Amino acid sequence: MGHPPIKLQSFLANLPLFRELSPDEVDRLARGTREIYAARGEILFQKGDPCVGFHVVVYGQVKLAFSSPNGAEKVVDIIGQGQSFGEALMFVDRPYIVYAQTLADSMLVHVSKEIVFAELDRDPRFARKMIAGLSSRLHALLRDVEVYSLSSGAQRVIGYLLRDEEQPAQGNGLTVTLPVSKGILASRLNLTPEHFSRILHDLAEAGLISVEGRSVHILDLEKLRAVRV
Repeated sequence: MGHPPIKLQSFLANLPLFRELSPDEVDRLARGTREIYAARGEILFQKGDPCVGFHVVVYGQVKLAFSSPNGAEKVVDIIGQGQSFGEALMFVDRPYIVYAQTLADSMLVHVSKEIVFAELDRDPRFARKMIAGLSSRLHALLRDVEVYSLSSGAQRVIGYLLRDEEQPAQGNGLTVTLPVSKGILASRLNLTPEHFSRILHDLAEAGLISVEGRSVHILDLEKLRAVRV
């Protein structure tokens, strides 16, 4: 079955990376962009494959991960709608250091390196936007390293649950829907699945949360915040 077409120019123009570009510049980018439709579980690229551009997720989810020699998987990042990945390796002309696999039926666009480099040569504003995006990704990576190094497993889980505190709360409570399976989220938080489940169990036993599938009901925000500290 075919997929409904998207207006590439409109999609690209609404991405933060390209928002300040003129219609002509967006048109040129669109000529070097292709659509990718991938079913859940599909591998987009493997570790060691050449990086000839970068991806942006239109809808769906993609995990970036690598496998250890003993076969264990480490999830490096989970990429959602509107987010991009692959820019850094594109600039240093190196192969992928992770593999990418869809976690849901997904659509992505792939922007070729050649068209990006041509626009960088043409417009220094574009270069600044690319640098800002890469700097933001580096800041997030350093923040992850700090959290993994200095926080306990329970603090990591609580920090994740409280990351969207701006959501409308129900009294002193809040419901968080886990966007991925508990096993994938555990790997993202640098925990084993068993440790992650034990932390959820302990928080539930303490009356701070209740868990129904992927829904985590925070029963007392104030007490949970106090545990995180």
